[in-house]
Amino acid sequence: MDAAEFRKRGKEMVDYVADYLEKIEKRQVFPDVEPGYLRPLIADCAPQDPESFEDVFKDIEKIIMPGVTHWHSPYFFAYFPAASSFPALLADMLCGGIGCVGFSWAASPACTELETVMLDWLGKMVNLPEEFLAGKDGQGGGVIQGSASEATLIALLAARTKTIRQVQSEKPELTEAEIMGRLVAYASDQAHSSVERAALIGAVKIKSVPSDETFSVCGSALKKVLDEDKAAGLIPFFFCATLGTTSCCSFDKLLELGPICNKENIWMHIDAAYAGSAFICPEFRHLLNGVEFADSFNFNPHKWLLVNFDCSAMWVKKRSDLIGAFKLEPLYLQHHHQESGLVTDYRHWQIPLGRRFRSLKLWFVLRMYGVKGLQEHIHKHIRLSRQFEHLVLQDERFEICAEVVLGLICFRLKGSNELNEALLKSINDAKKIHLVPCHLREKFVLRFAICSRTVESTHIKFAWQHISQLATDLLKTWGQNHHQQ
Repeated sequence: MDAAEFRKRGKEMVDYVADYLEKIEKRQVFPDVEPGYLRPLIADCAPQDPESFEDVFKDIEKIIMPGVTHWHSPYFFAYFPAASSFPALLADMLCGGIGCVGFSWAASPACTELETVMLDWLGKMVNLPEEFLAGKDGQGGGVIQGSASEATLIALLAARTKTIRQVQSEKPELTEAEIMGRLVAYASDQAHSSVERAALIGAVKIKSVPSDETFSVCGSALKKVLDEDKAAGLIPFFFCATLGTTSCCSFDKLLELGPICNKENIWMHIDAAYAGSAFICPEFRHLLNGVEFADSFNFNPHKWLLVNFDCSAMWVKKRSDLIGAFKLEPLYLQHHHQESGLVTDYRHWQIPLGRRFRSLKLWFVLRMYGVKGLQEHIHKHIRLSRQFEHLVLQDERFEICAEVVLGLICFRLKGSNELNEALLKSINDAKKIHLVPCHLREKFVLRFAICSRTVESTHIKFAWQHISQLATDLLKTWGQNHHQQ
């Protein structure tokens, strides 16, 4: 394919993607395939001779689309939103076209510098304390990670290194292995599984802090476990606070937890993967109060801020904490600007060496939507979640299981877990809409997340009528079957 053909095929691909997104609601939201469907449809090995673009292109509908879950369908209400917008898609095209691998400033100065400035823009939009911004000569700053899981892992590893060095300076008789064996990380019993996984990779113990009746961790609960562990000779070093938990979008009490972490010299990381985007709206910014006590903060513009995956924004108060943990300088990666103080080499802020030019997506989206356009997107989703909550509350067969703060509603039929498992199965078997469940304490609960950029009030009404009808059908047969048993 030469440049002339690329021009032609590129326009065709843009048309195909635009058609796909414009007509996505005509497609069944969840595929009909079984595991292993794809292998029999394609050759055993790569072709020896080149094939035409036409051949490849016609296989998209034949082979790929039958196995796609349509995350951008207005009938997709599972997980959390995956952001998507046309400006972000165009920026990703440019990113692929430039094709740089931006591990250092010298490897592509624009790639590094635009990221630093975009993370300052974004930090100002959520009104982060000044210490988290790079500015012209700040100690902090932001970086784009691939996902919130990566951000949590990076924070935990940086905290681990910092604590080991600190303890070694105070107690030189202890070996690194002895210190490692005593380190403990903490997170809510509602925290995402990626926090536990970070501790697993970081080879440190992790303990769950029990959440209260609103599924939030409060100061007294953290203090209790810290006191017990310190009395047992352990070294608490890291706490991951969650703002907007995956199960039910609950919020840990930062204003109580932050001062405890600061006093005990524990690194506090805030995971606001989903909820963080809402903090650009002044009426939700109070949910971030207490961030001033944190060492690091993370949220995903690729969930709710119209920037396509992957774009997870992470800020630290002291970038020296990250660089101190990860810095290695082989000769082939050195360049003569690296000690100037003006330059950040993002390879020291992350697990991989290479990185894509992801800040282009932020730059395009923030400029072409503006803060007001992005706020309107959040507002629309929250209006729709209120609409769904209202519909659930009008039906006395159902209950709401957690406070609806943003765009997630946790609900269930009043009755047994088996009944709700059966309801979810009938919803997902029908494949008109797509939902996933969660457990809140011992209850099996259905999650309804407002996801698509194009979802409207009509889709919410349709989803509720569909759920309501399936519940009616289920309850008719349920009583008889379970009575007979």
